[in-house]
Amino acid sequence: MGLHPLEFSECYLDSPSFREKIKAHEAELDRTNRFIKELYKDGKNLINATKQLGMAQRKFAQCLGEFQFEYIGDAKTDDEKCIDESLQEFSSFLKNLEDQRELMMRNITETLMKPLEKFRKDHLGTAERKKYEKETEKYYSSLEKLLNMSAKKKEPQLQEADVQVETMRLHFQEESLDYVCKLQEIQERKKFECVEPMLAFFQTVFTFYHQGFELAKDFDHYKRALQINIQNTRSRFEGARSEVFELMKRIRETPQEYRQTSPISCEGYLYVQEKRPPPFGSSWVKRYSTFVKEQKILHMVTFDHRSGGKIGETESVTLKSCLRKTTDVLDRRFCLELDITDRPGTVLTVQALSEDDHKFWMQAMGGKEPVSQLPNRAMQIKFHYCYYLLGIDDQGLYRVVGVSSKVQKLLLLMIGKLKYILFFSSGNVFCVEKGGSPESRIQAVHCLVHKLPERNRQVLGLLMKHLANVAAHSKQNLMTVANLGVVFGPTLMRPQEDTVAAIMDLKFQNIVVEILIEHNEKVTVKTEICQTCSAVSTVPSQSNTLETEHSENWKLGDGSSQATDETSMGSNESVSSQSSSASASEMPEKSDHVPLSNSLSSDIGPSSSLASVPAWPISAVSGYVTSRKAKAVYPCEAEHDSELSFQVGAIFNAVTQSREPGWLEGELEGKRGLIPENYVEML
Repeated sequence: MGLHPLEFSECYLDSPSFREKIKAHEAELDRTNRFIKELYKDGKNLINATKQLGMAQRKFAQCLGEFQFEYIGDAKTDDEKCIDESLQEFSSFLKNLEDQRELMMRNITETLMKPLEKFRKDHLGTAERKKYEKETEKYYSSLEKLLNMSAKKKEPQLQEADVQVETMRLHFQEESLDYVCKLQEIQERKKFECVEPMLAFFQTVFTFYHQGFELAKDFDHYKRALQINIQNTRSRFEGARSEVFELMKRIRETPQEYRQTSPISCEGYLYVQEKRPPPFGSSWVKRYSTFVKEQKILHMVTFDHRSGGKIGETESVTLKSCLRKTTDVLDRRFCLELDITDRPGTVLTVQALSEDDHKFWMQAMGGKEPVSQLPNRAMQIKFHYCYYLLGIDDQGLYRVVGVSSKVQKLLLLMIGKLKYILFFSSGNVFCVEKGGSPESRIQAVHCLVHKLPERNRQVLGLLMKHLANVAAHSKQNLMTVANLGVVFGPTLMRPQEDTVAAIMDLKFQNIVVEILIEHNEKVTVKTEICQTCSAVSTVPSQSNTLETEHSENWKLGDGSSQATDETSMGSNESVSSQSSSASASEMPEKSDHVPLSNSLSSDIGPSSSLASVPAWPISAVSGYVTSRKAKAVYPCEAEHDSELSFQVGAIFNAVTQSREPGWLEGELEGKRGLIPENYVEML
């Protein structure tokens, strides 16, 4: 049951029930007053808590913005740059969000807190009630005083008293009417005076969340790109970690092979004998020594791990000769006697850490065990190019691991005694990737490719065209350009030395190979830029030389004893056995017109049988067929500008064999272009 309405007529009666109704209305207003007070207090606490949250978020954003990752190496990949900049992006996002939150708090204060407090003070106070109670007390006191007046009083006095009481009664009734009207007005007003600020509050909150949604929507594109960057970096990390573990394992097994970290200098600890005047004798001081071979300068710096790792002064001497110090002369093992040029007559005695270390320094300093130098022989190699497309749709092509023994036999069969096939000096290629725009990177790779010897460049061009063909079938074989870069990057650009720094640069190897594959036509075609590139380096470096120990001609599938070896290897069924010919009633599929040189004779994966690989020399395939006419037996819609569109029954003139397998060249309606060979029949 709600509150009873207050009738104005009851103000004249002022009955007990009327007074009870007034008390009920007053109690309801008191409850509303307490509610608004509590709400105001909680709102203040909410604003203060939100301010604390905003301050904490801003501090968190500032911490994100001030931090920056340090990377191993002297350059970052594009993925690493994006990851490094992501913290600043996160910081900016949080700051924008907090700006919107601060605006929301100001709006809440203006739209919720102040209106509620004003309504409570103006309408829910006790001033009107106290005034009504005061008038009630005054009227009824006067009435009682009049009624208690003696009837023996003079008539004028009695009339005067009656007039006063009547005046007070009228005033009381007016106050009662005003108070009743005020009570009912407040009861009705509170419905919208309380709810309207709450609606404005929620509108402000919704606006804040909408702004957050818009910020998140704008951030979504960057978020997706960053997820790709993170995935790429994670994949490279997994590859680099496995390489680091392999390198660590190899160094652990044969540490002396990896002792020399630089081709121009040797480094390591030596104990140097320091002679003192008698009777103090001599002492041995541990020094980290670096010997520069070309200048024969030995730099020595004092360093003792037990003294907190403090580095002392560096001393440099020029070496004239190095002799083994025998134990007959000095009762210490692993000693060397160094004759110093800048100190005539002075002999410096040093002690190595072990026998292997002793041999290492003897070789480095030109002692009795000189450095053994292997002769560098640059030989030519002749190729017979093979057109090979079998198995190109196999999933995991070039990535699925084969049986080790069979792969080794396959390599021996293909390359015989081939010693090195090096395309690039890794350092130059890494400089290409570490800066500049994509176009400048392509141009730089183009220049490096055309600095290669001709045969190296030919082999590289053939390989890249073939890998581009493999990538074109990525929907079937799942070998995208990125996957091929991971597989062939370490192979094509093997570092000059096995170090952790070289492994950290694997990511650049993969990216450069991706550029070679994706832009092989731009990179391998000789242009005017090549003249400038070739003028820079007329003599190829040792790492850019295609070397072999013989110049035999070799090719696959020659029908000789190789076929016997191939059939004995047989790891899986031939891919060619999986293909089926289309029936005459079905429209044939067009071949992807890729130049013949897109394939290398070494494209054979471990999952395909070598016996089924055909070998066609380029000269045998690229010759033109005598000009003839042909008739279309299937309709065809051109997919490239170089192709012809035609309907069934179209007659082609001057038809010749194209250099691209599976395609012919012919004229139709005055236009010459490519025609799918299996879409026509010769006339």
